[in-house]
Parts: sequence; structure tokens; C-alpha cells
Amino acid sequence: MTFGKLFGWALLILIAIQFIPYGKNLQNPPVTGEPAWDSPQTKDLFFRACADCHSNETVWPWYSNIAPVSWLLEYDVTEGREHFNVSEWGRPGKNEGEDAAEEVIEGKMPPLFYLPTHPEANLDGIEKQALIDGLKATFGSGNHHDEQPAASE
Repeated sequence: MTFGKLFGWALLILIAIQFIPYGKNLQNPPVTGEPAWDSPQTKDLFFRACADCHSNETVWPWYSNIAPVSWLLEYDVTEGREHFNVSEWGRPGKNEGEDAAEEVIEGKMPPLFYLPTHPEANLDGIEKQALIDGLKATFGSGNHHDEQPAASE
């Protein structure tokens, strides 16, 4: 198969997958609640590094309308909102805020694949530590090793 034919088939497939309905539900539901942030700085850092997937205030880039990228973005945002969503704070079963700081400490959040297209989420060391401290102050800590043992009677 020549390069021209291969390119033609690839282009045809790319055009055809645009008609697959998955990845077309790129919406922001209404904000129904918000945590009591410990500071405006924590909220700002969270919205810079985390809110695209963990709030109903996602900024959908232009490429979010092009399959197969749209499929990945819809999946990631749906999963992120399902586990932890600051825009639906107080809704039972929707939030795991106590684990947020630990996810950042362990380098799981934000995911590495997110950073190249979202340079604002690349926090420097001071900002990252401020975010971690703010998440702990706002949501508590999921790290149970920090807890003090109960005093014996």
C-alpha cells in the first residue's frame, strides 16, 4: 500500500469516527455546592491544577470536539467528577476530599498526561506545598498515619 493510500484511509477513518456519539457530551452541569475553602489561595491553586476534572466548571479546549481526543476527555472528566467534585459539595457519595492532598503528595494528581496541554497546572514546589496544605486544611487528610494514638486511661 502506498503512502498516499494509507494517508487516505487514515483520513477517512478520522472523519468517520467524528460521527460516533461518545465524546459529544461535553457539558458543565450546574454548581450545586462548594466546600468551605480554607483560603482563596487554596481555591485558586485547586482551580488551576484540578478543577477541569474535579468540578462542574471544566474549560473544554477546542480539541475536545475532535475524536478520539473527545472520547478520552469525556471519560477522564466523568471519572474525575464521579470520585471528587467540588461543584456538588455536600452531595452524599460524590466526594472523597480527605484523599485529595494524598493524591497530590503521591504525584497521582494532576496526572502527567494532563500537564503538557495545561501549563497552568504545573505548580512549582512552593505552590504544590501550598495546595497540599490547603487541601488538608479544607478537606482533612486521608493519611491515617498522621493520627495520634488515643490516650490510654
